[in-house]
Amino acid sequence: MIAIIDYDAGNLTSVDRALKYIGAPCEVTRDLKKIGAADRIVFPGVGAAGSAMESLIRYGLDRAIREAFAAGKPILGICLGTQVILTESEENNARCLDLIPGKVTAFSTAMTEKGLRLKVPHMGWNTVSVTRPHPVLTGIRDDLKFYFVHSFHPAPADPAHVLAQTSYGVPFASVIGHANLVATQFHPEK
Repeated sequence: MIAIIDYDAGNLTSVDRALKYIGAPCEVTRDLKKIGAADRIVFPGVGAAGSAMESLIRYGLDRAIREAFAAGKPILGICLGTQVILTESEENNARCLDLIPGKVTAFSTAMTEKGLRLKVPHMGWNTVSVTRPHPVLTGIRDDLKFYFVHSFHPAPADPAHVLAQTSYGVPFASVIGHANLVATQFHPEK
């Protein structure tokens, strides 16, 4: 069973529907025993880092995610679930889960290298360029587009944790990973 972490942060129904569509047994839950017994975890999210961390801590889900990671359980982070696995976020100056060392940074609204003002949030379909091979990314071609909606992006401290990049005015990490954890800044359920 796949546990979809419910911490009051967004796109749970679309993730649930996508997994059920492909025949993957799953359940949206914040029940710590169910999460502990799950074979895999999906950690989605839409919202702000500060309130997300408050909810994770309030429900004890921060510990559950850290324990699952330490135990080697496969975890997929999505969007906000990608950002809060890093050490800290500029958004709300939030301390995060620190599963992958790094910082979540804001897109600059300054001019890009082409002299255009960058619109924030980055919203819409964009390509993903694989930079490090990973089984989750097998078959992902550079011309495939994925849906993004975010004003902040992950910046892992170790470049080896960047599995794919996307360009939006500047290149940024759009897929990061370490050990049993892979996380996408885009929404694969779309």
